[in-house]
This record gives sequence, structure tokens and C-alpha cells, in this order.
Amino acid sequence: MVHDTPLLVRLMTLIDDLPLPPSAPPGRGRPVVYGDRLFLKAVVLMVVRRLPTVHALLAVLAEPEMEPVRATLTLADGRYPARRTWERRLGALPDTLPALIALLGAHLVALLDPWAEGGRAVAIDSTVLAAKGGVWHKKHREAGVVPHTSIDTEAHWTKSGWHGWVYGWKLHLLVTVAAVWIPLAADLTPANVADNEHAPVLLEATPLEGLFVLGDTSYNDPAVRDHCAARGRTLVASKRGAYPHTDDGVAVRRIFHELRSRAIENFNGQFKGIFDAHGPVPTRGVRNTRRFALGAVLVYQLALLHCSLTARDLRVGLKPLLQAA
Repeated sequence: MVHDTPLLVRLMTLIDDLPLPPSAPPGRGRPVVYGDRLFLKAVVLMVVRRLPTVHALLAVLAEPEMEPVRATLTLADGRYPARRTWERRLGALPDTLPALIALLGAHLVALLDPWAEGGRAVAIDSTVLAAKGGVWHKKHREAGVVPHTSIDTEAHWTKSGWHGWVYGWKLHLLVTVAAVWIPLAADLTPANVADNEHAPVLLEATPLEGLFVLGDTSYNDPAVRDHCAARGRTLVASKRGAYPHTDDGVAVRRIFHELRSRAIENFNGQFKGIFDAHGPVPTRGVRNTRRFALGAVLVYQLALLHCSLTARDLRVGLKPLLQAA
């Protein structure tokens, strides 16, 4: 079937029908003219077209060929945000993205029923994203010296089991363990934030109950276990200590660990491949990088929604789909 509406516009207009987190009550001053949905559409455009800054976004929108896209960002009465409005609203948007991702994740679970043939399990993990520019070595950080202007001073260090020491960010994720990988919660932090410390933030975001939460050794923490138990969830995490383990639960944990690995590791690889995130991020600063990374998770969810509505495969062809947009 041939559509007259460009694919990018169709992805952006999916925002119109999404459940949104409740807005903050209006304060003093001028009433809000442009709703959050307009700026969420702009984030979709920024992610799909690899536009890391507001300046790049506005420059692309100014091109005559972008008129159909610009129309989706224009009010019915013809009003269009000024540059300062774009900068201010897109600067504030990253704080609202985790709640939106959690709502859309729950919506996709209800729509796609990924656990129809299995247990209600989710995998929790973080994946490292390298910072743009140079690295800020420990001796310089402690001395308060920034030896080069390319260094993103808001990023930090972590040690990855795959890549060794990395200067950058952590994208924390909660994903369904099922035939289709649906992101249920996401957040971005500097890379030195421990996985177990940020786990309750992700787990609190999703409204889904009765879940098995599958994590690696870093999530085998009493606070995470208590958080899960208080909400009717069961944490299954790799046991600390030398291998091989010989306790009674080792065989069951091995099965859960394989399920976790197949879901979250494959999702991380697919996600980074789709959004060219194997190298450094295209943004600087925690706010801009949070908008890029969480915006990419949102676009992934929208791609799943689009594939569901158009009877496409939910696991294959997501990258060509977004490239076509």
C-alpha cells in the first residue's frame, strides 16, 4: 500500500494518540501555548534525522522540502514556536521522557501481549554510551583542570566487562523477556552511577505487577530485592562468589540468567545498531544526551507501535524502517 503521508510524519503523528503523564498545574505568567506533544514530535524528528542540537533542528525545518514535517509542528491557527521557545521547551523535555516511556511501554504490553506464551519476566541492565570528545582523566578531575575544551565534564567513568574503562554515560533499561523486546522503563545517568542504586527508579516507573525481574550480579542487592518484594515482584539475580556455584538454586538461576541475557543483551545490540550508538554519542551535557538517548528509546517504542498497526514484523527491519523515514 502506497501512502501519501511521509513515513516520518506518520511516526511523529503517533504522538497524538499516546497516553501522556499528567502535566504540572499552570503557574503564574502567560498561559502555555504549545503542548508537550508538539515538542515530543520534534524529539522524534531529532532522533530519526540525527539532529543533535536545537540549532540543527531549526536549520533542517527551515528547508522548503520539510514543509509537511513543519506542518505537524504548527498549530491550527498558524502559530509556530520561536527559537527561544524551542530551546526552553526542548531543554526541559528530558525530565518528562522516563514517565512517558513507562506509560508507552505499558500500553505496548496491553496491545501486543508479549507474555501470552510465557511468564511475566523483565530484564534489567545498563549499557554504556561513550561521551563525545575527549576523556577527563581522574588526576585532572581531582585537580579541577579541564585540559581540552572537547571534554564533556558532565560525563563520568565506569568499568565495563566488555569494553574496559569507558568515559561517558549509562543508559539504564527495563525490557520484556519475550518474543518481542519492549522497553518498559529507561533513564540516562553519568556512567559512575551504580546499577543497583538506580534500579528502584526504573522499577518504580513501570506500573506492571507480578513480574520476575532478571538481573546480573550488580542487581543482587538487598535494597533492590526488598523493593521488588514490596511490590509483588520477584528478583532473580546472579549470585556473587566464585564459580561454579553448587547451591540448590543454581540450576534455576542459570535458566533465568540465559533468558535475561538473550533479551537484554540482544536488545542492547539491536538498539545500538539502529541508532548508531556503538561509538560516542552525538551530544554534550547530561540534558542533551538524556534527550538523545531517551528519545531514541521512545522512537524504538513508536517503531514497534507502527509495525503493530501496519502488520509488520516486530523484530526484523526496524533499522531500515527508521532509515526510510
